Amino acid sequence: MVNVIKPTEQQAHWQDDEFGIFIHFGMNTFNNREWSDGTCKLETFNPTRLDCEQWVTVAKEAGARYMVLVCKHHDGFCNWQTKTTEYCIRNTPWKNGKGDVVAEFVAACRKYSMKFGFYLSPWDRHEPAYKDKEAYDKFYAAQLTELVTQYAKPSEIYELWFDGAGSTGRVYDWTRFMGIIHEHQPDAMIFNMGELTIRWVGNEDGVAPYPHWNVVKTKDAEKFAAGKVDQDGTGDKWLPAECDVPIHHRHWFHHRGWWGFLYRRMLFSKEKLVEIYEKSVGHGANLLLNIAPTMEGLFSKKDIMRLKEMVDEIRHRYAKPVAETSGKGTELILELSSPTPVLATITQENIREGERVRAYVLQGKVGNDWQDIVTMEPTISIGHKKIDKFTKPVTTNAIRLVITSSIAEPIIKSFQAFNF
Repeated sequence: MVNVIKPTEQQAHWQDDEFGIFIHFGMNTFNNREWSDGTCKLETFNPTRLDCEQWVTVAKEAGARYMVLVCKHHDGFCNWQTKTTEYCIRNTPWKNGKGDVVAEFVAACRKYSMKFGFYLSPWDRHEPAYKDKEAYDKFYAAQLTELVTQYAKPSEIYELWFDGAGSTGRVYDWTRFMGIIHEHQPDAMIFNMGELTIRWVGNEDGVAPYPHWNVVKTKDAEKFAAGKVDQDGTGDKWLPAECDVPIHHRHWFHHRGWWGFLYRRMLFSKEKLVEIYEKSVGHGANLLLNIAPTMEGLFSKKDIMRLKEMVDEIRHRYAKPVAETSGKGTELILELSSPTPVLATITQENIREGERVRAYVLQGKVGNDWQDIVTMEPTISIGHKKIDKFTKPVTTNAIRLVITSSIAEPIIKSFQAFNF
């Protein structure tokens, strides 16, 4: 009998949420940098109209279920009133040193019932103690403790994001760090490092390679931080992926001047963003889309409009199926009320019972015959969600899902057809 690996309830719930918004805002924003080295002057940080409620309401209207704020990037600058370093918001001119981006972000998320998470870079290019492993582990533990105790209620943090950039070969005291998390935020999803419960997809393109599998080998879990793991759907650990991507290609922070000219040109088109959605969420992964506030502390009007265009198109395509069904077994027929042009299907397994499907085909009924439908991608894994677009519309009164390979009885949570 096959041992079907299943997610924890926290993992399954996180996968159901599908879409989040990433926020990169800090010292880099005011110095036209992506990766600064911790030498940018504190007096440069001074947003004039910071409004975290704008961030959250824009995300909410776009259908995002959670948000992750960069609290400290690789430059070591802290967006909160930390006691661990002078390189923080306390020593900037913003609100005479009394401001706190993390506190305002959390307050806005609570006001609008938005789940929130924190990004805390392990790599710190400013902190002198980084050269001393023991001293820095103590330093980092103190920063982590501040965030998970002073800025959130017990078990309130949804996701903790640990970026592996700059840390190749470095061994941090994850036993200590995870002890802090287990004590104060035991339900938080852990991204990428430590006792990770979600993994990096392996690129910053917002695309999950296909076939996409949730089940991995425990011995490979930490290798995902380098994006160098080949998967075949076998293993002993459930570890879903998150696709992080900036709305401006390869630009995580807002830019101005000549770099700003390039930055604006790199804003993804609506079509590209929809494609990213179809190849992240549509491959069974979560999408974490970065939107960078300006020096004012606001999302730009162009970014807001492009996000809206993306979401409107996704809703146009996939919000209202022409038919839907569910069931168990290797064959599922979706009946349509009359011959209807169908352009795509969305199939979802009940992942709480594991990822069982290994291959499938889609067929349309033409007259009394079933004919294979040609899809734009292979039909192998399903997992949480698979979007299958057809190479051409199929006019039919029934679509059949035929599962040709599985490790246990398939349990299909939803099988939908779309015409757009």
